[in-house]
Amino acid sequence: MSRPFRFGIVAAPQGPGETWTARARRIADLGYSTLLTPDNLHLHAPLPALAAAATAVPDLRVCPFVLAGPLRTARATAWEAHTMTALTGGRFDLGIGTGRPDARAEATALGMPWGTAAERLAQVRAAVAALRELDGDAHTPVLMAASGPRALGLAAEVADVVTLAAQPTTPRAEVARMAADLWERAGGRDLEIAMNVFVVGEEIPDRAVRWAGPGAAEALRDPDTLVVLRGTPDEMAAELERRRAELGVSYLAVSEPFAEALAPVVERLTGR
Repeated sequence: MSRPFRFGIVAAPQGPGETWTARARRIADLGYSTLLTPDNLHLHAPLPALAAAATAVPDLRVCPFVLAGPLRTARATAWEAHTMTALTGGRFDLGIGTGRPDARAEATALGMPWGTAAERLAQVRAAVAALRELDGDAHTPVLMAASGPRALGLAAEVADVVTLAAQPTTPRAEVARMAADLWERAGGRDLEIAMNVFVVGEEIPDRAVRWAGPGAAEALRDPDTLVVLRGTPDEMAAELERRRAELGVSYLAVSEPFAEALAPVVERLTGR
């Protein structure tokens, strides 16, 4: 049976507390279920920012999108995640991954080892295992961003939500192969599959090109790219239904500047 759709907004935590919590309220008012924040040393620390948002907006879920494993010890990640679950009444998801490439400099700045790809993946596994120990009868949902075979294998084993972290240049057929590989590895586990959408609408802003990375400008203009939603609300809703049927995707994470543009689609697909 297909999962119902849900939608989250990825927002950079910055500015004074009143401004940040007002943004969180607006996101909930637009019908989004979850506030997600990046893990970046140039912004406020994600977990305190999410705690403030969850306190200000009692029905909002919160999730770092995603914590870079090498920036913290596995036990510290688990400790903080379990505390967030306790303090939010179970409205916290632990988003975690091995770290985007430019997080290596952030690990150095924090005095943490970066490690090999295998070591970083092992650190994610250790963090999730430590969290399960601390949770006891509780269960903190774990969201993993994964693309390569090893990361997809671990996500299929330990995550509750898996973000298909394909590059904007990845063809739809290749993303479908990633999703099929994930489902096969999950062996019947009930997973929620997520994707990140960089742009909603026809216009591709410069900031979206910067977010997407080198060489992505042409990919963002490809009519078949999966990181852009175009057309009328009905056409966008139909495209998302297609992704649910083809890839199993039922969870969309959308960049904050496009929250208003996607809100009619959120209402259509969730009734919120």
